[in-house]
Amino acid sequence: MVLDSGEVFMDQVEGASIRDRLELDVRPEPLKTAKAQQSNVAKKEKASHNGVASPTGGGQAVERRPRAPLRRPLSMEVPPQRLRGSKEAADRGVLQPPWRSGGPAAPSPPTRSLTSPSFGASGWMRRSESTCSVNYPLGARAGKGQMRPATSLPHIARGAGGSARPTPTRPCLLVALRPLNLEQEKQTFFQSDYKYEPQFEYTQPEPRSVLDKYREGSGLFLEQAVGIMECVLRKFGSYENFEEVTAGGVLPKSQVWAAVRKYLQKEGCVGEVVVRLSEELLSQAVMMVESCRPTLTINLAGARQHWLEGMLRHEIGTHYLRGVNNNLQPWASAEARKQLGLKPANPTEEGLASLHSVLLRKQPYLWRAALLYYTVYHASSMSFSQLFSHIARFVQDPDVRWEYCLRAKRGQTDTSLPGCFSKDQVYLDGILRILRHRRNIDFKMLTSLGKVSFEDVERLRPLAALNRTRIPHFMRDQERYLQHLDHIVAVNELDDPTLEQLLP
Repeated sequence: MVLDSGEVFMDQVEGASIRDRLELDVRPEPLKTAKAQQSNVAKKEKASHNGVASPTGGGQAVERRPRAPLRRPLSMEVPPQRLRGSKEAADRGVLQPPWRSGGPAAPSPPTRSLTSPSFGASGWMRRSESTCSVNYPLGARAGKGQMRPATSLPHIARGAGGSARPTPTRPCLLVALRPLNLEQEKQTFFQSDYKYEPQFEYTQPEPRSVLDKYREGSGLFLEQAVGIMECVLRKFGSYENFEEVTAGGVLPKSQVWAAVRKYLQKEGCVGEVVVRLSEELLSQAVMMVESCRPTLTINLAGARQHWLEGMLRHEIGTHYLRGVNNNLQPWASAEARKQLGLKPANPTEEGLASLHSVLLRKQPYLWRAALLYYTVYHASSMSFSQLFSHIARFVQDPDVRWEYCLRAKRGQTDTSLPGCFSKDQVYLDGILRILRHRRNIDFKMLTSLGKVSFEDVERLRPLAALNRTRIPHFMRDQERYLQHLDHIVAVNELDDPTLEQLLP
């Protein structure tokens, strides 16, 4: 999943305007005459160490002086030499954001997905027109709905080299794989009666090694993927009817904010996550780290009434909390993971998050994970238009079909050629592996250990730092949690003996 920051813009403040406003508040003292300065020096010499004036001549008259003009308290003074963006600050090598120093526009900050095993340094925080810091204190102020700005949110700690200037990095994977000419090619494709093969352009081509890593689609769980989708079609007739009945309507922004606040309270995360709304994501939502701050971006089109909390369990209850727990562990760095020989976090990470998306639904069908798996598998042997026609068996809505085909073909320039981007198969793959071993997994420990595979839990248990780890609210009752997993297996007509055969 990736963030393409839809309506994002920088909250820029010109350095000169800040300086002008501050100078209005700081009134310089009037210059004192030489005589007045001498008088002050003499007065100081006559004062004792505790500030009480020593007696001078007994009959000397006290000179009445005019009252000095009122000045603001010293605690509110802003010395000019400490103004942000000043020359002195620059001479001292103090790193200032470009919008504070009056420099050129800020570069696009690197972002990092919370599904990766560690959090690194990032660039300056980017803000959005649809950004809300879901960050108000509980208690009396919560009733007023007050929120702190995102820049006051707590940092996720940087590594040992965090004090250095962050080095420019490539944009995150799925941002880079969003075609520049997406809307133009979609329009051409639709106007051709779905016969045209889109020719995508990208900001910069991904390294061959990245695309090669995800070019092979697997068919290991193809039978299970088709079986899950056929369950849905038998019960609801079509995907469109399934979505209408089970998802509810698309929520307005105000209700999305309210739902996020409520969920953060459940997890005790109020004050920790910046939330954005976007219409440009290829995925339903994505959890990122920007400028060391966790940032959740939600696709407005996918914010459905009955599915939104499942998305929050996926992104915050799984990715975010496991990321926080991971930072507490001895294996938080890539070097430590390598030394310990840890398995990759995926497919466990995305499989667990996908299960949590449907965990508390009355009808927890794994439709999305199944269709993504199926679409990627067939993309490896079909062109874009062939794939679009093929999945009409399961999805009639052309806009929805376009989205699934786009995800399976991203990274390709000429989509007339067979080929896939297989990363989306990780969801069903992880789901089925976890369900296969659900009786033997300590899910609370799996979450506490952070970004690790369920296969590494037992050997990491003695090394774990568990004092401050956090467990999502829906996992605290382990018996009930397992009942929900059993319900998912039953509803999707999965077969335990078959899973044991596929995954010994």
